[in-house]
Amino acid sequence: MALGNHSTVTEFIFLRLSADPHTEAVLFVLFLGIYLLTLMGNLMLLLVIRTDSHLHTPMYFFLSHLSFLDLCYSSVTEPKMLENLLSQGKSISVEGCLAQVFFVFATAGTEVCLLAVMAYDRYAAICHPLLYGQVMGEQLCEGLVWASWGLAFLDALINILLAWNLDFCEAHIMSHFSCELPSLFPLSCSDVSTNFAVLIGSALLHASATLLLILFSYSRIVSTILNITSATGRSKAFSTCSSHLTAVSLFYGSGFLRYYMPTSGSPLEFVFSLQYSVVTPLVNPLVYSLKNNEVKSALNRMLQKGFQHFR
Repeated sequence: MALGNHSTVTEFIFLRLSADPHTEAVLFVLFLGIYLLTLMGNLMLLLVIRTDSHLHTPMYFFLSHLSFLDLCYSSVTEPKMLENLLSQGKSISVEGCLAQVFFVFATAGTEVCLLAVMAYDRYAAICHPLLYGQVMGEQLCEGLVWASWGLAFLDALINILLAWNLDFCEAHIMSHFSCELPSLFPLSCSDVSTNFAVLIGSALLHASATLLLILFSYSRIVSTILNITSATGRSKAFSTCSSHLTAVSLFYGSGFLRYYMPTSGSPLEFVFSLQYSVVTPLVNPLVYSLKNNEVKSALNRMLQKGFQHFR
C-alpha cells in the first residue's frame, strides 16, 4: 500500500494501557461497562424524546441529535480500544487509522457546533421568550443541525485529505489508545507544517468560534436572569442551562487541552482524550436526565406505559 510516495509502514501499534495482562483485563471490563452504559443511556434518552409529545420542542430536538452524536462518537473509538485490550498485537492499519481520524474529527466537530446551537436556543428561550416560537421554527432548527454536520464533515475532509498524503517510513508506535490527528504527526517522515497549520486553523475557526458564540449567548442569558425579580423564576432559568453548561465544560475543557498541548505521549494526553471520547458521551445523558424534571417525567410516563403493556 502507498499513502504517500514512499510509505513503508502498513500499520500502527497502539500504546499498551498496562504491561500487566490482568490489569488490561480489568480495564477491558471497566471500559466495556462504560461503553454499554453509554449506549443504553443515549438510546434511552433518544427513545424518550422521540416518543413523548411533551418533549417535541427545539431544545429536546437538539438534545436528541446530541445523544445520537454521542452514540456515534463513542462507537468510533471504544470498540477498537476494547479489541486492543484483549489482543496482543494492538495494531490498526494505516487506512483504518485514517478512517478513525476522519470520523473522530467529524463527530467531535459536529458536537461543538451543536453545543453552540443549543446555547443559542437557550438564549432565544430566556432572553426573547415571547418571540421564541417564531425564532426557533422547525426549518431553522433542522437547518442548524444540518449545517453543524456539514461544516464538521467539510472540516474533517480537508484535514484528512492532507493527512492522506503523509508518508510513514519507520516510526509506527503510537503513544495513544486511538487514532487522532495530533498523534499521527510525530510518526510521519513528511513535512507536517502545512497539516499542523491547517489543524490549528480548523481549531481556531471551528472550535474557538463556537466557544465564543456560547460565551456570548451565556453572557446575555446571565444578564437577563439577574434582572428577573422572582427567585423562583431565576432558579428555573438557571436550571435549564446548568445541564448544557456541564456538557460544554466537560467537552471543551478536555478537547482544547488535548489539541492545543504539544504531542508528547504524556499521561495527561491520555486523560484528556479519555475524558472527551469516553467519559463525556456517558455523562451527557445522565446530566440531561437527572437534572431535568421534564425528561424524568417523560421517562416515568414511558416506563408506566411499558409496564401496562406487559401486564
